[in-house]
Parts: sequence; structure tokens; C-alpha cells
Amino acid sequence: MKRAYQLIAPVALALVSACSILPKPDPSDVYRLASAPAATQAAPVAWSLRVTKPQTSEFLDSSRIAVVPQGDLISSYANSRWSDPAPVLLRNRFMDGFQRDGRVTLLSSDETNLQADYELGGQLQAFQSEYRGNAVEVVIRLDARLVRGSDQRIIASRRFEVRQPVSDNKVPAVVAGFGQAGDQLNKQVVDWVVAQGNTAPKR
Repeated sequence: MKRAYQLIAPVALALVSACSILPKPDPSDVYRLASAPAATQAAPVAWSLRVTKPQTSEFLDSSRIAVVPQGDLISSYANSRWSDPAPVLLRNRFMDGFQRDGRVTLLSSDETNLQADYELGGQLQAFQSEYRGNAVEVVIRLDARLVRGSDQRIIASRRFEVRQPVSDNKVPAVVAGFGQAGDQLNKQVVDWVVAQGNTAPKR
């Protein structure tokens, strides 16, 4: 028994020592994509809409807060992340925008299998902050598609790009810039979808 203890004790001590030198994960600040309230007095439309997550690159399809510090180099802010991957943030922002707008009341997302007259999707090309010398701006670029639900035919497409200057290169200021850019993009997309949905044939 004494011999067994003599063998076990050094092993246990080594394991404890190893645990103590393992690097501890850095704490992360988790940010939501903020939005400002907006509403309209227009009458509700008669058609339904399904909002889907836009497709995007592998890098943007994550919770990293992307930054382009120079040229074609894309990186992310250390110890900070979004509450959800960028495509989910944008889809949820559009859902909230349509609900606040009030014109499209028959609304669903790709988290359900509900059918709708139209489907909003597309390709998220940019969702990042970019440095221009000493200046920083948030860039969101979306190639949006409005698809007819009955036959999946594209009835309209448009590129949206918003650039929002940021006064400070600290992460909280950059996140606030994303919120302002998201508000601008949301209004443009909502107005565009409503205009297209009101004029395009349902089938």
C-alpha cells in the first residue's frame, strides 16, 4: 500500500501543477445589435413575408466583431463578440424593423416552416468596421433578394450599402456605430420590400 501511494502521489501532484499552468480563457464582452425605435402610420399590407438569414462568408458567419484595419486584411476585436452570428443579428434586426414599422403584419422567419407570399434573403458581403487612415467607419453591405414563395422566383434584387462614421475606435463606440448603420439599412430594406411586395404579382 505504501508503495502504491508513493507512485500515485507524484502523479497527482503533476496533474495539479499542470492544471495551474493552463492558460485561462480571456473574458469576452458580449454585445447586442442595438436599434432605435421607429414607426409608421401607413396601412398594413395584405401579403405575408418570411425573413431568412442572409448567406455570408465563413468569417462573417460567426460572433466575431469584424474589423478591416488595412487593405484586404480582415480581423476581429479581441475579448469582444456579438450575441449571435452576424447573419442572425441582421435577420432579427429586420424582423424587429418590420414589426416596429407595422405595415407587414403577417411575418415569420426561417426558424419556422411557415409558407409566405414573399421571402427576403440575400448575401451579406460586409458587416465590419474599416479604417480609413485615422478614421473608422462601420460598413454593412447586403445584396438583398425578394423571392416569391409559391415558386421561389426572384422578383426583385438590390444592393444596399451603409457607411456609418465612428467617432472613437473603442469597441463600445464601434458597436454603437453598427447600431446606427443597422437602423439606416433597416429603413431602406423595409421600404424597398414593401414597395416591391405591393407591386409584384403574388403568383
